Amino acid sequence: MDSQTAVPKQTGHDASMEGKLKPDSLGVLGILFFVLSAQAPLTAVAGAVPFAVAIGSGAGAPTAYLAAGAIVLLFSVGFVAMSRHVVDAGAFYSYIGKGLGRPAGSGGAGLALLAYCAVQAAMYGLYGATVSALVEHYSGVHVAWWVWVLVTMAIVQVLGALGIEMGAKILAVFVLAEFSILIVFALVTFFKGGGPQGLGFTDSFSPSAALKGAPGVALMFAVASMFGFEATAIYGEEAREPRRTVPRATYLSVAVITSFLAFTSWMLVSAHGASRATGDAGKALQSGDATSFVFAPIAALFGGWANDVLPILLSTSLFAGILAFHNSANRYLFSLGREGLLPHGLTSINRRHSPWAAGTVQTMLSVLLVMPFAILGKDPVLTLFSWLSGVSVLSIMLLYFLTSASVVVFFRRSRTDTRPWNTLIAPVLGALGIAGAVWVIVDNFTTLIGGDQTTAIWLQITVPVVLVLGVVAARLTRPRAEATG
Repeated sequence: MDSQTAVPKQTGHDASMEGKLKPDSLGVLGILFFVLSAQAPLTAVAGAVPFAVAIGSGAGAPTAYLAAGAIVLLFSVGFVAMSRHVVDAGAFYSYIGKGLGRPAGSGGAGLALLAYCAVQAAMYGLYGATVSALVEHYSGVHVAWWVWVLVTMAIVQVLGALGIEMGAKILAVFVLAEFSILIVFALVTFFKGGGPQGLGFTDSFSPSAALKGAPGVALMFAVASMFGFEATAIYGEEAREPRRTVPRATYLSVAVITSFLAFTSWMLVSAHGASRATGDAGKALQSGDATSFVFAPIAALFGGWANDVLPILLSTSLFAGILAFHNSANRYLFSLGREGLLPHGLTSINRRHSPWAAGTVQTMLSVLLVMPFAILGKDPVLTLFSWLSGVSVLSIMLLYFLTSASVVVFFRRSRTDTRPWNTLIAPVLGALGIAGAVWVIVDNFTTLIGGDQTTAIWLQITVPVVLVLGVVAARLTRPRAEATG
């Protein structure tokens, strides 16, 4: 390509910004909306709470959300300490690499990509089924779930390329809508004094309630609901004053998510009645529509219109999560291209300083993950959503563990931060909690994916395989990475 054709590609770009994302684009609230979108509040509540209550610890399930929040908070202390020293779109790759070395960091990047792409593909499965059912209900026309998924992939690709500010504005609308109806339901139920058996505080938060039934299963679903808060660091390059914004956004997101999930799940248990909640959740699961455990009391409180609105909000909740994970994954691809671990072409940015090339690759990966289920005629909820959700949760928890270990090693070696609580005690406690959560997830993986033992084993194997492939990739690309660096 000659200089005559090269010049227009630089129009609108600051030369110093080549290979960089747009700085000063997001504040604390902007990042918070991306995190809450990844959480998909309505999806997390409607998809996990019925299982946590039915096959977990019953009325004591809300305590599991507090326990999961405590583990995540301990992890966040070291995570935040590291964020003050590393600002990079490939957050986990950079964090793990700083402490455990580049090969381990590359393995972590592989896990992060697996986690984000898998959870996005899982969401596409539930999203496609939900939208297909909604369209058929209101129009009588049946369109296959995967058609809606492909259309949405194109929309997500366009929105991702339009820039981070546009994505934040769209996500803000969707998140506020789903968050509002749930929190209003919870607050009204609380101030009314709870359901037929009162608030039932001790039924949900006493030690005996927390240990009732299968608390490990409840903790597993609670931990799965926390997925996505770590995205605060991914947007560090695009944040205003990242060394202040990222820590604030991280702590705020953990506090908001934990409080919201614990309070909402408590009010749902209360609305059914502590003694009846487990049975009602079990019936919802047996009916094939677990969301009825959540939607029924909301409709009973607000009226029949809620039954029409909630499925629509579920679809927008899933769309928001899909867009948030698209942005997270393409920034990992962008960062790995910049580090020389993947082709340098992934660092291409458009006039809005969005990683359009990485976004295109991420969309292609989504197609490759989703379409085999469509071609084979698999149920998008029972297979695509369930299976890949399990893979993503296991991947992200292993990633958290590696990050906690890296934090301890990095600060012990560099001495750039000598605060014991922030750089040693909290990360070690967080790592222990995460290790326990990983053990629970592996031990109950068949329950998590709703499949058989053979399927569970194959899905679990993919996680360490991707980790090893990432390590190998780092060793094979070392000369190229050193040349680009």
